[in-house]
Amino acid sequence: MQTTEQYNGIINVYKEQGFTSFDAVAALRGILHQKKIGHTGTLDPMATGVLPVCLGKGTGVVELLTDWDKEYVGELLTGLSTDTLDVTGQRTGGDPALAAALSPEQIREAVFSFLGGYDQIPPMYSALKVDGQRLYDLARKGQEVERKPRPVKIHEMEILSEGSEEITSESGETFTVPTVRFRVLCSKGTYIRSLCDDIGNKLGCGGCMKSLERTAVGPFTLENAKRLKEIESLRDAALSRGEFHHRDNRGNDCPPGEVLGILPIDLLFRDLPEARALPAGEKLLQNGNPVKASLLQGCPDAERLRIYLEDDTFVGIFRKSGELYKPEKIFLI
Repeated sequence: MQTTEQYNGIINVYKEQGFTSFDAVAALRGILHQKKIGHTGTLDPMATGVLPVCLGKGTGVVELLTDWDKEYVGELLTGLSTDTLDVTGQRTGGDPALAAALSPEQIREAVFSFLGGYDQIPPMYSALKVDGQRLYDLARKGQEVERKPRPVKIHEMEILSEGSEEITSESGETFTVPTVRFRVLCSKGTYIRSLCDDIGNKLGCGGCMKSLERTAVGPFTLENAKRLKEIESLRDAALSRGEFHHRDNRGNDCPPGEVLGILPIDLLFRDLPEARALPAGEKLLQNGNPVKASLLQGCPDAERLRIYLEDDTFVGIFRKSGELYKPEKIFLI
């Protein structure tokens, strides 16, 4: 049994529809009996999928995970524009008659025209802040503010399927308009709702996002994502078997993290070479100081290292500077 009173690591949560990212984190706090938790990028309430959540000392990598590329499967509905840029919003325009007349070739050409880099305007209904206020708070008050375009990059795009849906125009006529289900791999800060709106504008008929699932954030994928109910069930089953890791400050029993799917922090840095401290270097590392290469064993001549104490405790990431390795990110404290 360890004496630590919290989990330290990352858990890949599958966010379900209707939950905000904040809702998912709040529920996880209750399941794990832990306060220090942070998620790595907001998902819309209507969106589902991969939501890596950092725990304890793992919150130190939130910024790193936010910077990773992300993969989504989304669906575009043509012929309708809304204030939220998805089907949950209020109609602001769109031309379903024009959308109904589009050929598959025209749609594919518009979709693939966004491959590569382009400047994207963030949606008003987003968590970005302007003068200290969330854009979605301003939008709910009926306010719209100027948003500067931001460079984003669409690395990969694939059309998975093409379908159709009936929508009614503002004049009351019904049209059968194309829908497109697609996969996209993109840089951080890319809004798929904005991408759908941009494709619709390129087509001239308007468009909005019908559905969205985040399928990957860096190495975290759907295959190893766990729903909140599953994590809770794993916790209860482990405790019923007597598997115990620590007790929180309210007296709640907590099972081992690996049983719940909590991954160790150093897993994110496995592409870096590793080194271990010699006894003479341990105190320096424990205090977050630079350390000479001569005080490390198995130390390759690398620009960056992941360094451990002799007992396999992960210290952090260090960068070479002359004869020293200086701390870049410490996870002991």
